[in-house]
Amino acid sequence: MGKNKTKKSISKRFKVTKTGKVIKRTNGQGHFNSRETGKVRRNKRSDVTMSPRMQHFVKDNI
Repeated sequence: MGKNKTKKSISKRFKVTKTGKVIKRTNGQGHFNSRETGKVRRNKRSDVTMSPRMQHFVKDNI
């Protein structure tokens, strides 16, 4: 039985850290950010750690 292929769309969107956590970019950063409050814009700069259940699905496909 051969190896599974990497899902390229998932590998571009998510990153697995050294400790095994899955990190993704915060939603809604593309455009229309000038209307957001400063607090929201500041929070969008940081990346988001995914829940353990969702990490399981991502790690299987990377």
